[in-house]
Amino acid sequence: MNLKENSDTAALKTAPMRLQVFLAHAGVASRRTAEKFIAQGKVTVNGKAVLTQGAKVLPGDDVRFEGKSVKLESRLLYLVLNKPPLYICSSNDPQGRPLALDLLKSPIRLYNIGRLDYLSSGLIIFTNDGQFAARLGHPSAEIEKEYLIDSTVPIPDLVVEEFERGIVIDGIQYKARFIEKTGRKSLRVVLIEGKNREIRRVFSHFHLHPQRLQRIRIGPVCMGSLKEGESRPLTAEELTKLRSKTW
Repeated sequence: MNLKENSDTAALKTAPMRLQVFLAHAGVASRRTAEKFIAQGKVTVNGKAVLTQGAKVLPGDDVRFEGKSVKLESRLLYLVLNKPPLYICSSNDPQGRPLALDLLKSPIRLYNIGRLDYLSSGLIIFTNDGQFAARLGHPSAEIEKEYLIDSTVPIPDLVVEEFERGIVIDGIQYKARFIEKTGRKSLRVVLIEGKNREIRRVFSHFHLHPQRLQRIRIGPVCMGSLKEGESRPLTAEELTKLRSKTW
């Protein structure tokens, strides 16, 4: 595992910090998501719900998220999981579906950067480093994500041409950075933004259905020999490249 001491976290032990920053360093969520949790009244400090974004946490304060105690984690963890189909990328699911998070069996609270939908499989990164997650998850990071797709029926060339050129569906533009047919019923696609269910929406527009949708690369992080349901720490080289956007 790649563990290191976080200087920001160490400083927080002796100084106040904004609540959303505290939650990010504690591995609850990214800062942006933590702000939503605060607005929703899911966070309490010393027994009282805090709805103000500028509120600060002091050393020794009792911080809770959805009733559960939240503690700072001085160790930062970065894992990549090969998510199988039929697992959901969430911290909980009202429908009781299996959580990808549970496959990690981590004693440290982690959250996923980005998502893969319930039916899709492949690589997803988990961490308790809120700043890293926010940078990597923001569209401006322009992290390439590579997918293999198998269709239930032959894929017309028009799909490749339009997806590569850019296609507007329900007012949203979808555009692949790279796309190629690897067979009559299969594609390799590289995306940058990775809008919600982008490939499935494009397929649906052309009345197609993915039989398999697998993410095999996130920037410099490749599938390699990682089997479905298995995880591994990101290497120092992968972390450096992700932070510097070089791969």
